[in-house]
Amino acid sequence: MRYEHQVVIVTGGTRGIGKGITKAFLKEGAHVIATYANNDLKAEEFKASMVDHQDKLELRKFDVSSNEACKTFFESVSATHEQIHILVNNSGVRKDNLIATMTDDDWDQVLNINLKGTFNMTQNAVLHMMKHRYGRIVNISSVGGALGLPGQANYAASKAGQVALSKSVSKEVAKRKITINNVCPGFIETELLEDLDETLVKEYKSQVPMKRFGSVDEVAHAVMFFADKNSSYITGTSLEVAGGL
Repeated sequence: MRYEHQVVIVTGGTRGIGKGITKAFLKEGAHVIATYANNDLKAEEFKASMVDHQDKLELRKFDVSSNEACKTFFESVSATHEQIHILVNNSGVRKDNLIATMTDDDWDQVLNINLKGTFNMTQNAVLHMMKHRYGRIVNISSVGGALGLPGQANYAASKAGQVALSKSVSKEVAKRKITINNVCPGFIETELLEDLDETLVKEYKSQVPMKRFGSVDEVAHAVMFFADKNSSYITGTSLEVAGGL
């Protein structure tokens, strides 16, 4: 129960990797506010499934790409919770396409949610955390930001941007005992991979030295390492959870 009495925000926290992170913090005693953008049914199904943690799980629906929506969200949370201890920037989308045929909308949507959303949430979190002289911010980036996979110019740019953002912000807030780090997953078993062709799955797994995809629990473990109070001298850095990819 190392996160008992701590308030944690997980954006995109009701599905996929975000859901795994939310569950991990709940099991460690935290009060978690899981945000989502669209799917009310999936969000409510997730909350209903967390039978043993109903009183410590809140759901909030808003668009992280809107700074005004993020500001309103933080004002609302601050009105009911004295302190926000941890922010996990997990909200993200992919709109894969080759650069020659990528549309402005595909580029803008990915950068707005993945990178601008991280900026919006981080800015508002920092303003709150500075008052309390404590905070942990963890971005869910991707090894794709460094590898630059074909068809993912927008996604790779957004994920590399998260790492660059954390480098700058870490230097700005270090004196206030706020850390900001990145977890960079590789191929992780989530619903996003369920529709992949079996041949493609084998091809992807063959590229991973461990010859398997990772689990959301393995990503959550890395997040909780950065979020721990004892990780106080680690900031502006990244940890790959990619099986050696």
